[in-house]
Amino acid sequence: MQETPFCLSVGHLFPYSMSDSNTTDFTNPSTFILLGIPGLEASHVWISIPFCTMYIIAILGNFTILVTMKTEPSLHGPMYYFLCMLAFTDLVVSTSIVPKMLAIYWLNSREIDFTACLIQLYFFHCFTMMESGIFVAMALDRYVAICHPLRHSTILTNSVVAKIGLAVMLRSGMVILPYPFLLRQWPYCRTNIIPQPYCAHIAVVKLACADTRISSYYGLFVVLCVIGLDVIFIALSYTQILRAIFSLPTKDARIKTFGTCISHLCAILAFYIPSLFLSLMYRFGQNVPLHFHILIANVYLLMPPMLNPIIYGVGTKLIRDRLLRIFTHNRT
Repeated sequence: MQETPFCLSVGHLFPYSMSDSNTTDFTNPSTFILLGIPGLEASHVWISIPFCTMYIIAILGNFTILVTMKTEPSLHGPMYYFLCMLAFTDLVVSTSIVPKMLAIYWLNSREIDFTACLIQLYFFHCFTMMESGIFVAMALDRYVAICHPLRHSTILTNSVVAKIGLAVMLRSGMVILPYPFLLRQWPYCRTNIIPQPYCAHIAVVKLACADTRISSYYGLFVVLCVIGLDVIFIALSYTQILRAIFSLPTKDARIKTFGTCISHLCAILAFYIPSLFLSLMYRFGQNVPLHFHILIANVYLLMPPMLNPIIYGVGTKLIRDRLLRIFTHNRT
């Protein structure tokens, strides 16, 4: 049984034919070979330029968000604590993938140790799921702020925010933990070639010479019962938020209140909508070349970490004002 297409929101994996790869007789390989983007090897250096640019923007943007939050007392609140968690998560997600990807494109460094491959896929999947959980926490913050504004400071205290952050982290860490443990116990006798620039769960599962249905079932559970529930909770939260906004007496009040949700909504759309697009392309785009699948997936990997600091830096007035003061002071 194959995982449903929506598993791309966690793994971003694509079908490929084993017959296209060289096969060897071995078990438990010490290394895997990451091909980068099969068929476009001659263009790897040029392809790396936009990815490197996106990575630099993501690093600088998220570090700027973290420093701004730390140095500005007026930004010490639940919404901004969750934003700090999101920035840190984006840094880990992009850093777990991009350095090795650039090493493949620039230095043709395609080998990756088996243990390093498992570590990479664990951090990638874990922090991607953590990002989904943080969006849920931010939806809860917006729900309380708009639907119960007088109780916001008493409901979402610093200790409650810390507990929510810890719960999101533990949930992601524990749910993804079976991935590397299952992969480590299986024999690998088909090939050690992974036709993409990073290790991901199903890409490694497909190389195993064993009955891997448990991974497919568990992957399906993760998608439906974790990511799926996150999406449902966010949708329910915004249903209540929109009801509260439309019940406000004046148009100006409705616009002003809805404006506090714009940044969060844009970040959610940047995270989930491309995943849905990739799922549909995976399902109905069998004639789409493999290298196009991988290119789109790589862009999606870097899109949220790059866009989130821009979205919140531009869309949140307190952050925007603080950044303007910083840059104005530096110029002076």
